[in-house]
Amino acid sequence: MKSITIEGQIRTEFGKSATRQLRLEEKVPAVIYGGAKEVNFAALAADFKKFVYTPEFMVIKANVDGQSFECVLKDLQFDKVTDKLIHVDFLELVDDKKVTITLPLKFNGTPVGVKAGGKLVVKIKSLKVKLLPKDLCEFIELDISTLELNGNIRVEDVKAPNMEILNSPRIPIASITMTRELKQVEAAVPKGGKAAKK
Repeated sequence: MKSITIEGQIRTEFGKSATRQLRLEEKVPAVIYGGAKEVNFAALAADFKKFVYTPEFMVIKANVDGQSFECVLKDLQFDKVTDKLIHVDFLELVDDKKVTITLPLKFNGTPVGVKAGGKLVVKIKSLKVKLLPKDLCEFIELDISTLELNGNIRVEDVKAPNMEILNSPRIPIASITMTRELKQVEAAVPKGGKAAKK
């Protein structure tokens, strides 16, 4: 499991003026909740970039004034005008409490439909799941090697032990479509016959 550490300081002042001061110091306010207590802190904006702007899932270890909290990213807020990060919500990992997170999908294998000339079309790249902290993983593996032409894999086809998948089961994840060239070849083949030789 990938993890990243950030260093922060407890926030003692709140309100617009305090938030404005944090921005001048190139810091971003954040909160950790879900544990024994809510922790409000601030850290350098540059430290958040390490895990905010990546599709990878990782555990965040927040060191706040001598205390360490193991968390996952819960929510992000960006400025509507500048698109800068302005607030981060974390959820503290507690052994007996399930957490809801989004895990990326990792596709394994080359589909037989692609080998036959088709094209792989990925509809969704991640799944929303609920699980215990001990079952956290970096991604969900999905074997697509048996996917045939015009075939598709749906959420209900995913085998993910120790976690509850929250997406609708009928949503398609990936499919194999026919390329334009393959359609032209099939169109040139008479029913029950072979393509005419040139």
